[in-house]
Amino acid sequence: MLLSMNDGERFRLTKIERITGERRIESLFTQGSSFMAYPFRVVWQIRNERPAASVSVLISIPKKRLKRAVDRNRMKRLTREAYRLHKQHLSGELPAGEGHLDVAFIYVKDEPSDYVTVEKGIRKAIRELGVTIQTTTR
Repeated sequence: MLLSMNDGERFRLTKIERITGERRIESLFTQGSSFMAYPFRVVWQIRNERPAASVSVLISIPKKRLKRAVDRNRMKRLTREAYRLHKQHLSGELPAGEGHLDVAFIYVKDEPSDYVTVEKGIRKAIRELGVTIQTTTR
């Protein structure tokens, strides 16, 4: 699927869209809900705050799974790219005024994957997350 930027959309992943801060990350993992979208475990939480971005993301590639730093860095790069290209499908799922969505993608496979596998996992995760949000906010 080719994506064009003719609609005025910019496919960027800015610093504002990333989850930072120890308390915020700890809150996501202790109070958030999770599901599997292989090769990722997705942890998500709706917060009542209104930061600049409606959806924030955290990407984690554990050292326990991929020992070599070059493999971890490549998987982070592929995951960020797949999310960046498909995040617009997720931003419309949160009803206006409902708050802010924090999402963490944790890689669970024990060896590096190719881009096609990573992209399928991200698309599946975004689709499932959209359905889950729609059912929980109603």
